[in-house]
Amino acid sequence: MPELPEVETTLRGIEPHLSGQVISKITVRNDRLRWPVPVQSLQNLVGLRIDNVGRRAKYILLFTAKGTVLLHLGMSGSMRVLPAETPPEKHDHIDIEVGSAVVVRLNDPRRFGCCLLIEGELETHKLLAKLGPEPLNADFTGDYLFQCSRGKTMAVKNFIMDGHVVVGVGNIYASESLFEAKIRPTTQAGKVSRQRYQNLAMEIKAVLAKAIKVGGTTLNDFTQTDGKPGYFRHQLQVYARVGEPCNRCGGLIKSTILGQRNTFYCSVCQK
Repeated sequence: MPELPEVETTLRGIEPHLSGQVISKITVRNDRLRWPVPVQSLQNLVGLRIDNVGRRAKYILLFTAKGTVLLHLGMSGSMRVLPAETPPEKHDHIDIEVGSAVVVRLNDPRRFGCCLLIEGELETHKLLAKLGPEPLNADFTGDYLFQCSRGKTMAVKNFIMDGHVVVGVGNIYASESLFEAKIRPTTQAGKVSRQRYQNLAMEIKAVLAKAIKVGGTTLNDFTQTDGKPGYFRHQLQVYARVGEPCNRCGGLIKSTILGQRNTFYCSVCQK
């Protein structure tokens, strides 16, 4: 599943082509994604300028005078920037064409993504209202994590993957951040000290920033807007390395299941 670095990479790829541009055409080839695509409402945006392009959690947002288009890549989706005349391929469900003869095309083989139009207040929409802070923002700190975790018996990995606590720390980057902070993912969230949470918050920011810099992680079929893969997989320290030696201490990389997700950690240096 594309995680925050992949979504941020996608955002940075499409933003120069969409921001400030006028929508000339919207084509919906398949309106049966995770939720029904509001085809008629989207057509009302043709002729309007895209004032800004942004992101909240894993949602990409296109702001116009008549509402905000909310896009999600789902389990295996991607967005490509292409010449408008490029023929669609299988699973190319939605095109947003702008006046510069460029199309941003949503491809989603599993159809778990979405394309919705929010016409009211963005902050109160049901998909966004209860989300936690962005991990790269200043309000996401170790002190914040420490306070939120008091009394929590859930595993710390599940805690930092909870979108009500902090958004965008998915399975890959949770495992990698906990490794860098030397915290075993099975540790109860409420038993992690303030100092260790300060280290963890710092490592979450660092790991996500590194992944964004190299275009995210490609483990299955995520590609950037130019069709290139993400390269953070070459820097993974524990994720999908079960049975291999730890690059830090030489200990064995092990795996366990937490929250129905494979979790990877060093059996020696993560305490």
